[in-house]
Amino acid sequence: MQECSTAVGHGSDERQRGGHVTDTIAEHAAADLAKGEPLVEMEGVGKSYGAINALEGINLRVNAGEVACVLGDNGAGKSTLIKIISGLHKHSDGTLRVDGEERHFNSPRESLDAGIATVYQDLAVVPLMEVWRNFFLGSEIRKGKYPMAPMDIKAMRETADVELQKMGIVVKDINQPIGTLSGGQRQCVAIARAVYFGARVLILDEPTAALGVKQSGVVLKYTAAARDAGLGVVFITHNPHHAYMVGDHFIILKLGRRVLDKKRSEVTLEELTTEMAGGQELAELSHELKR
Repeated sequence: MQECSTAVGHGSDERQRGGHVTDTIAEHAAADLAKGEPLVEMEGVGKSYGAINALEGINLRVNAGEVACVLGDNGAGKSTLIKIISGLHKHSDGTLRVDGEERHFNSPRESLDAGIATVYQDLAVVPLMEVWRNFFLGSEIRKGKYPMAPMDIKAMRETADVELQKMGIVVKDINQPIGTLSGGQRQCVAIARAVYFGARVLILDEPTAALGVKQSGVVLKYTAAARDAGLGVVFITHNPHHAYMVGDHFIILKLGRRVLDKKRSEVTLEELTTEMAGGQELAELSHELKR
């Protein structure tokens, strides 16, 4: 099976000549995105479940044309952060602003309508459904405006095939179940779907966690392409090496609190890795275990 390609143009001749994945993603990115413009801002955001504080005092700014990396081990609060921005859960404390306007999302649909798309770790795809069905999942094209109007299958197949190829994604057959694709290909399809439907902010939840080196590289290229096209990207990961390849700003969470918040120019990969591994606690443990 073919892997995702990153050199595709608009027609068959152009696809043979090649292009750059950034250009094809930029075609679908919002035209009003200006690099450095704050798209999502969190100030003192917290989330409590009864007596449990899952997040506390989180400050995060997602700018257009930049990748904000959020790192942390299991239970650090990364998933809770995602759920607040994506509208699944409401924050208990602090302020969440989108395009400068304070927001309290009541559902993921409201977040999506605000231009925030989330690609979850499980990809939110239906493995037994065709690639084109997953591309339009939840946003199907219908023949008419009535609730019971039938889906326009022909239009969705053609659109999905053309748009995936425009974005540099080549699959063997648009009608094959998406579960037959590799992990890297499914990630690419999920990212392409989000961009096609007008995402201004792209949240990637552990996109490389279950992938090999080659497939991780493909996903990282798409992450960089989304950044270069002007989108704001939130890159959730526990892998500091992957984060440092694409990140502009790094936040490390531990038990719902920030233990590191630095720009790329202020931190090295070694420092990021050390802090992720435990920082001062690791140094103290190492000292205790010395013979």
